[in-house]
Amino acid sequence: MSKEILLGIDIGTSGCKVAAFDLDGGVVATSSQSYETRYPGPLYVEQDAMDWWRAACQCLEDMRGQGLEARRIAAIGIDGTSWACLPVDAQGTPLRPAMIWMDRRAEPQAKWMRETIGEQRLIALSGNPVDAAYITPKMLWLKAHEPDIYDRTRYFLQCNAFIAMQLTGMPSQDLSQGYGFHFFDIAKLQYDEAMLAALQLDAEKLAPIVPCHQIVGRVTEQAARETGLCAGTPVVAGGLDAACCSLGAGVIRPGQTQEQGGQAGGMSILTDRPLIHPQLILGCHVLPGGWLLQGGSVGGGGTMRWFSQQLAAAEQGEAKAQGKSVFEVLSDEADTVPAGSEGLIFLPYMAGERSPIWDSDARGVFFGLSYDKGRAHMVRAMMEGVAYSLHHNIQTAAQVGAQVEAMVSVGGSANSRVWTQIKSDVTGKRIEVPYSDHATPLGAAILAGVGCGAYAGFDEAVQRCVRIQRVHEPDGQTHARYGQYFEIYKGLYPKLKDDFAKLAQAAR
Repeated sequence: MSKEILLGIDIGTSGCKVAAFDLDGGVVATSSQSYETRYPGPLYVEQDAMDWWRAACQCLEDMRGQGLEARRIAAIGIDGTSWACLPVDAQGTPLRPAMIWMDRRAEPQAKWMRETIGEQRLIALSGNPVDAAYITPKMLWLKAHEPDIYDRTRYFLQCNAFIAMQLTGMPSQDLSQGYGFHFFDIAKLQYDEAMLAALQLDAEKLAPIVPCHQIVGRVTEQAARETGLCAGTPVVAGGLDAACCSLGAGVIRPGQTQEQGGQAGGMSILTDRPLIHPQLILGCHVLPGGWLLQGGSVGGGGTMRWFSQQLAAAEQGEAKAQGKSVFEVLSDEADTVPAGSEGLIFLPYMAGERSPIWDSDARGVFFGLSYDKGRAHMVRAMMEGVAYSLHHNIQTAAQVGAQVEAMVSVGGSANSRVWTQIKSDVTGKRIEVPYSDHATPLGAAILAGVGCGAYAGFDEAVQRCVRIQRVHEPDGQTHARYGQYFEIYKGLYPKLKDDFAKLAQAAR
């Protein structure tokens, strides 16, 4: 039997999704498993890396029940969330829970980096601002607060690299995740020894850098027993979830842009050279010769998840009665409210905020609440607030010449026609939505297909696998109305910045 199946493993913030695809991007089998996120202290956000592995194994077991035959799998690709600080020993065993991207405990270390080395020097090398969410401050925090674990660490791995090492026994550091390290030269695509020395970090604790589509190893006998995969199946390095998602959405030409509607929000603009903006995120794309200038917000689908869990008991019941998801019911409610939510504005800073404001103390705010506002107003305002944060990042990227002509929208939020149209109207950009709800694991699977030779290259892979199901065009009048509200939105944070800091201090 020919090996015509490609496997994509997606290690996300809230859970693991595994999908098997045929060579035309059709889904053969899929499964997802959630895992726990722990908050053991102020600004601490951790996950057990073995939970990622157990979730992946459970997904694969479920998929075998759907008829997936391991012997048909040609290769495996893996993607993962950004900025996970996971120390492991030489065998790949975790030495402590991973500090994930939401973890901001390393604020003092980020401050030390700015004061001792200088933020401009660090940005010039890495293309990224100094922020506690990145891996570098977390490594410094570990060295200062858990020196025994730091000393025992053989490698600091990313989510996808950890799964790859569990599968193959081989350590790796893919190019697209290199941007989490401030000693990674974003132009030369290598570790900078002088910066490592300045940061007082050890180069021998870093895994070798490899292209995202490179085969890093093959499934071992032990991993085959745990997963049900065939020993010897090739595994490629994989990459950042946002970058794999961009590939799975068909973003392979400079100027193409992926809009992310998962737990977090944001956008990734493909460029053919490293365009550095001190308030944005710059990383390598998963295909060679490309960079992604990214705006990353903590406010995305997670805002609606929080609302549905805490404030939407009625909608939960309605959804169950109608056989719908609560997300669909909330979208229908939002559609009953006019653009601008009749003067209600939401700041989606539910766990601090990343670009472009970079403030751990920022918090969610409803501005303009009044007795004439109902729950539907709040739902639409939240959708609009996320769209405003996207627009803010797009405007910021334009300052360094990164222009967005149109966007490809992916993630759970893209399933909402209402929310997607809001984003189109707020930004004034055309938005395309692919057929697949699995753009991220599809991108990982495409990497596997290119790496094992199933495709001649990325052009062929995207041509075969990516198809658009609907298009949203911005309405000029609505865009103009949103422009007025956006200016108010943009002005709120500077006025609240000092009070956010005071509130955080009072709550400690």
